[in-house]
Amino acid sequence: MSQEMPYRRLGRSGIKVSVLSFGSWVTFKSQLDVDRAIDCMAAAYDAGVNFFDNAEAYAGGESERIMGEAIKKLGWPRHSYLVSSKYFWGLHDGPNSRHTLNRKYLLEAIDGSLERMGLEHLDLIYCHRADPDTPIEETVRAMSDAIDRGKALYWGTSEWTADEIRAAWDVADRHGWHQPVVEQPQYNLFHRDRVEQEYARLYEDIGLGTTIWSPLASGLLTGKYLDGVPEDSRAALKGYDWLRKHLTDEEANAKVRQLKEVADDLGVTLAQLSIAWCAANPDVSTVITGASRVEQVNDNMGALDALAKLTPDVKDRVEGIFAA
Repeated sequence: MSQEMPYRRLGRSGIKVSVLSFGSWVTFKSQLDVDRAIDCMAAAYDAGVNFFDNAEAYAGGESERIMGEAIKKLGWPRHSYLVSSKYFWGLHDGPNSRHTLNRKYLLEAIDGSLERMGLEHLDLIYCHRADPDTPIEETVRAMSDAIDRGKALYWGTSEWTADEIRAAWDVADRHGWHQPVVEQPQYNLFHRDRVEQEYARLYEDIGLGTTIWSPLASGLLTGKYLDGVPEDSRAALKGYDWLRKHLTDEEANAKVRQLKEVADDLGVTLAQLSIAWCAANPDVSTVITGASRVEQVNDNMGALDALAKLTPDVKDRVEGIFAA
């Protein structure tokens, strides 16, 4: 990697996030123990990554524990990184603990994350899904109160509709509470409408930032599934049968083959081109990358070189493939 990591403001908030960030979904615990997590996080940090994404539900809380232990052993100064968690699915059975955004669950869950990660505060907290059963005022106030109490610095949403985000923002604005500043949606060459169309007004109207996930469409855009499912891939993991069908789709893989020709012409990998394409969208604050080994981290960071090669002509070639 020869390009320096760029940083972008997270929407209209004052903080800046590295254009490429590092997330723990799927990999932590199932594929990475603490030692390997340390290696991968260190490689990302050394490349300029300052945002590390997590969630309460990942590996039933173990992902947070592993990341917290890794951060502690790495000894990074707290000012040098941002860490997040997300809430909705819950870790405990009971009517007030699963699939909810009620005040009791949220404030207790945030405390649980801080304990598992060994941190005094989180930089970002998200409502991991919308909860139609809890009044939006209750959820927004709980998230705002978590910030007032010093448990978190900013809050946002993940996979909410534009209408739900706007409703939350309006409630906060009306009451003088902390407003949501960020949304974490899926975004990649196969999944574009929400980021490019549904949220289009929100970027200007409320200054929405985005921390997008699955830039590689769960690995489809790496090309590793062009000839079937490798044994060491996430699609081979127990419980990921739903993913296998998506990754072996013939029509999708035909487009990936065409995209590989573009990547080859640029001298970059499919993964690097696909990540760079996401980062080229100015409404994307950061692209969350994942990895189960250091080599993957380094390869993902090479997307910065690919980003520099994304000329209008190259973008048109990519559009021609995926517009069909």
